[in-house]
Order: sequence, then structure tokens, then C-alpha cells
Amino acid sequence: MRGISASALDEWFLLEKLPASIVEGTPRPAALGGVVHDEHQCRGVEALHAFESPRQQSSAAARPSLAKEAMSPLLNQLLFPFARRFVAGRTIDEAVAAVCRLNATGISTTLDVLGENVSDCRAAGAAVACYLEALDRIQKEGLHSNVSLKLTQMGLDIDRDYCFANLSRICERAAAGNNYVRIDMEGSAYTEKTLNFYYNLFGKHQNVGIVIQAYLHRSGQDVRRLIELGARVRLCKGAYNEPSSLALQAMPAIRQNFMNLAALLLQKGNYPAIATHDDVLISWTKEYTAQQQIAQERFEFQMLYGVRAATQRQLAAQGYRMRVYVPFGTHWLPYFYRRLRERKENVAFVLRNLFRK
Repeated sequence: MRGISASALDEWFLLEKLPASIVEGTPRPAALGGVVHDEHQCRGVEALHAFESPRQQSSAAARPSLAKEAMSPLLNQLLFPFARRFVAGRTIDEAVAAVCRLNATGISTTLDVLGENVSDCRAAGAAVACYLEALDRIQKEGLHSNVSLKLTQMGLDIDRDYCFANLSRICERAAAGNNYVRIDMEGSAYTEKTLNFYYNLFGKHQNVGIVIQAYLHRSGQDVRRLIELGARVRLCKGAYNEPSSLALQAMPAIRQNFMNLAALLLQKGNYPAIATHDDVLISWTKEYTAQQQIAQERFEFQMLYGVRAATQRQLAAQGYRMRVYVPFGTHWLPYFYRRLRERKENVAFVLRNLFRK
């Protein structure tokens, strides 16, 4: 990794550069250009398209050199074999193969096309096309999988109505195959926007769920409203660096709030997803549901691809419903870097394999 800084890895996002072919049937926002995509994008055409996160937009002058540094083909070639623990592959075919392997062990999945904070319609249109293809493959091959996505990947920062039309297309395609869509939660700048968007979308499409982050102070009121709505909620701790004014900071407090919210969802919610790799929270969930006589089919555990795989298999073998979040795509390096930052065990795994023949 010599020659590229940690801050650079943390800043840049990679997707494909897309030729100007129009996506048939993809809506376009007023006063914006047509949505274009590469019909082979989900199969991993090697090209570049830069994403802009809000933090990147504040440092536009540095972006050209940053993109050049981060997009080194040598870096891509060197790091991807290690990222394969956490990323199913660059293409839809590789992702489907990973889903098949997990399904064979009794584990369901949710497919995620990597990407977020898109700033042009071509990238958003390409993401929509990938999700439509993923849903078609799930139905065609009889996979036990749904899909998860981010609103900023669907064009929320471009135009809200455009994003809504994109989500509606995906939800309709999912409904046609009796399938389901989960909207991932992003940083606190998007929490209110995402929830308001979800409430509107749920009025038209009931095959869509949402994610709540337990460390946010607001999450209790959000969970109660979602329970009243009948929404399906994935509960996680929270993955973004938020200030104390918005989020709990100490792990004991975060765990306690997670348990409080999980208890509400398990008692009154609609098939909640308990998304955690934390042994404390896994054990608590098993004990709580047993004490409250909450059947295993009324909820599911969720974990990330490549993280605690043995625990995933163990929970499935014990009769719990287990779903694994399976990311894929060419925009894998930021996701991989976040996994390394989360746990020292992940860094140790990569370092061990650097020297393995």
C-alpha cells in the first residue's frame, strides 16, 4: 500500500465510466440530462467514474490528484484479492455464486451494488440497471435473497422526484418476483431525508424496509413510528462518526439502547432484522426471545459477508433465520477500507495473507 495515504483511501470512491447509451424506461428529472448507462456494468467493465461525497465536494482542488492516486491499476490489482473476504466480487455473476454458496448452508442474503453519493444521472441510472438485473437473476435462479440500496446511490442528491421514480421501478420489479427491497441508512445528514422519503414510498410500495441506527438519540421515536406503520426495520448499532449531540458515544450505552429498541421491535414490530456481530447482543437476543417465547421465525439475524462466517453458520444451524449482506461491484475499495477500520481482526487477516504463498 506504499504510495497511497490512508486519508486518500478514506476519501475516494470508484465506479465505472459509462458510455452514452440511454437506459430504456428510466425516468429522468426535469431540467436534467437523460440517464445513461453501460449495459455491461454489472459484469465489471474496467473503467472509471468519480463519485463525489459531501466531504469530497469541499476539497475539489485536491480531487484530480486524489483520483489519480487512488485509481492506480496496480493498487487495484494488489488489493482486490484481500478485499474478496468482504466483497463477493466485481460482477453480478460472482455475487450470484456467493449467494448460492450461502444458500446451500441455510443462509439467506441481501445483495448490495456498491456505491453511494452519486452526482450525475449516468451513475444513478447504472445502479438502477444493476439492481433490476440482480432482481431478475434472483427470481430466475430461485435464490433466497433480496436487495439493499442507498438513496444517494439512486440520485437523492440530484433530484428527489428522480430518486423516487428510480426506487419505484426497483420496488415494482421486486414485487413482480415476490421480493423485497431494503433502504440502507446513511450518515446523520440524510437521516431525516431518508425517513421522510421512506414514509412516502411505503405508502405506494409495502415491499420496502428501512434501517435504524441504535446510537442515534432520535432512534427511539423513529422505531415507535415505524412500528405503528407496520414497517420492517433492520436495527444496527450505527457505522458513522457522529457528534455526541446526535449520537451516543460509549459502547455500553449504545448496547443498552440497541437492546431497548430491539425489545420493542421483537415484541411489536414486523419481522425485525437484528443486525450485529457483537456477541453480547447476539446472546441477549437469543435469551430475550427465549424468555419472551418469541418464535425464531418472527425475526432474523443479519451480518456482513466475510465477517464472523462461522457464527453465521452456527446461528443458521441452531434454527435462527440468518441473512448475510453481500456487496459486489467495481466500487469496492472504500467499502473494504471501512471493514479494515472497524476491527483489528480484519487488518490481521489481510496482513497474514500478504505473506501467504
